[in-house]
Amino acid sequence: MQKQKKIMGLLAGKLASRFVALLIVALCALVPADGSAASAEKPADAALAQRLDAVLNKAVAEGRIVGAVVMVARQGQVVYARAVGMADAEKGTSMSPDTRFRLASMSKPIASAAALALADKGMIALDDPVTRWIPSFTPALAGKADPVITVRHLLTHTAGLSYGFSEPPDGPMALAEVSDGLDDPPITLEENIWRLATVPLYYEPGTDWKYSLAIDVLGQIVSRAGGDKLPNVVQELVTGPLDMTHTGFMADDPDLLAAPYVWANGKAHRMAETEIVPNAVSATRFQPGRALDEQAFPSAGAGMVGTAADYLKFLEAVRENGGSILKPDTAKAMTADQVCPILSQRLSVTAGKTNEVVAPGWGFGFGGAVLLHPEKAEYPAGQNTWSWSGAYGSHFFVDRANGISFVALTNTTPTGMAGPFAVDLARAVYGKK
Repeated sequence: MQKQKKIMGLLAGKLASRFVALLIVALCALVPADGSAASAEKPADAALAQRLDAVLNKAVAEGRIVGAVVMVARQGQVVYARAVGMADAEKGTSMSPDTRFRLASMSKPIASAAALALADKGMIALDDPVTRWIPSFTPALAGKADPVITVRHLLTHTAGLSYGFSEPPDGPMALAEVSDGLDDPPITLEENIWRLATVPLYYEPGTDWKYSLAIDVLGQIVSRAGGDKLPNVVQELVTGPLDMTHTGFMADDPDLLAAPYVWANGKAHRMAETEIVPNAVSATRFQPGRALDEQAFPSAGAGMVGTAADYLKFLEAVRENGGSILKPDTAKAMTADQVCPILSQRLSVTAGKTNEVVAPGWGFGFGGAVLLHPEKAEYPAGQNTWSWSGAYGSHFFVDRANGISFVALTNTTPTGMAGPFAVDLARAVYGKK
């Protein structure tokens, strides 16, 4: 549970093959109108459905999640799909395959794929200095010459940046009024990046790993290199080619957007317009209305909205060596450790953690954590399994070695994104108790 707890702290404190064209139709057949359990048609998958149903039923019965949509694909075929619980408990709206969710940090893999697609086209280079694209982005490093931050540093969270929710309330990010992308200040993306540039770096780029706003900076580079607003570039490079028609930087149908909830003090409550969720260091400021605000700046790190079916298309594209969006070697690189080649030998020796930066056994690729030592995992995933979570209560993993893509979108934080629920779901996928 160490990896899940670590990711939860970082987030809250921090799947394209042709079968997916009929995915929504298939889902409607799979999920009964009452939202009860629905397993794949193949008898061989009855045991999988039974295991996953048990985990979901228990979580809903205990109130740890208000609702969820969970999907599993094996070797390119959907073998499990279920909508369970309530999308909006107060309105009496049940979860459905069409429910839209705030993806929070599960936006990062999509934005990272857009940057990598630009690199595949020769429009950017991973070793470009950030200043090639954003000349004013020159955060200082105390006592040293101006550091060089590269696109690769941003993609791997080795740039020396941070998140406000991982600093004390009076930390430099708060003093500079930098948005973490989960709130909804009346500023532009450019303004937020300018503010971030005034905050000193935590370390010399390339010498450590720290979860951060790096992907928001990357989003501005994607916009400038792609020659259009970020949502349009992401649609052109990733969501459009994959027919992810319900995924973007704003909910396309407000009536289908799940209401957000917080698990606290033994029960879930609906998020307020501004919800401050404490963590061990500081607090995360949520303003869920940004998903409906046309003026909200597009946060590449936390601002996207989408459906489980759409996200499965994206995960499958990555698993299937890039599908229509990335070159095969690029897709494989997303799910391979990228941090060890960047970090200095000095860090590996003095910190004693080599490339295990997210948690014991886990390194980091592009857009998510990478399992380097399966024997350290809490479920029997294969080498280089790629995984990440979202602060509103979601998580995914792609296990290329076993041909599995998995996505769980819930509307309850933090219980839906990490901890026992996430571990139990993963174990159920593999048939391990």
